[in-house]
Amino acid sequence: MKHISDLPDLIPVFPLPGALLLPRSRLPLHLFEPRYLQMFDDALKTDARLIGMVQPNAVPGRDKAGLQRIGCAGRISQFSETEDGRYMITLAGISRFRVQKEVEGFTPYRRCEVSWEGFEQDLCDDADEDRAFNRPKFLTLLERYFDARDLSADWDTLKDAEDELLVNSLSMLLDFDPEDKQALLEAPSLSTRRETLVTLIEYALRGGSDEGLMQ
Repeated sequence: MKHISDLPDLIPVFPLPGALLLPRSRLPLHLFEPRYLQMFDDALKTDARLIGMVQPNAVPGRDKAGLQRIGCAGRISQFSETEDGRYMITLAGISRFRVQKEVEGFTPYRRCEVSWEGFEQDLCDDADEDRAFNRPKFLTLLERYFDARDLSADWDTLKDAEDELLVNSLSMLLDFDPEDKQALLEAPSLSTRRETLVTLIEYALRGGSDEGLMQ
């Protein structure tokens, strides 16, 4: 799947708050609800094997949550079944998409017609570049964040990771609010995502205060 024309117009979507998938990244998921087990089985039968990850978006006055307009689709690349019928799967991020409309039907899970236009760069094999990335300064900030939250990390691996892998992995793994995850997803470039990530880390270190944030 190297071209937009190879991607389906209708995909199943998994609205999971705070779960972020990015192109050329991998997201492990634990499926146990019957509707999502059905979604997995159905996706596995298709050539594309795609599942769209999208943030739910609360709509005032509606019991059913809406969906954010932009999500990211991943191809089922690995899976294993537990003895009690649950699945551990891995999605390999393929491309972001724009939700055109939700399709009502007989499936217990949600499906959407989507557009891939505007996200052609996501399909490239080559990693995005961030020429202004000051890695030592970024890692110093990250170490402060990990220390403040009593988190451990394999710093040798972090230091050796490619820029895109480092920024995307942290964007996916760090505990930010769903709206912040959405901002990271919608960042148009790696440099913009890195700037957004830095802002969120600095904001968290200041206890949620905007005072002193880098501009």
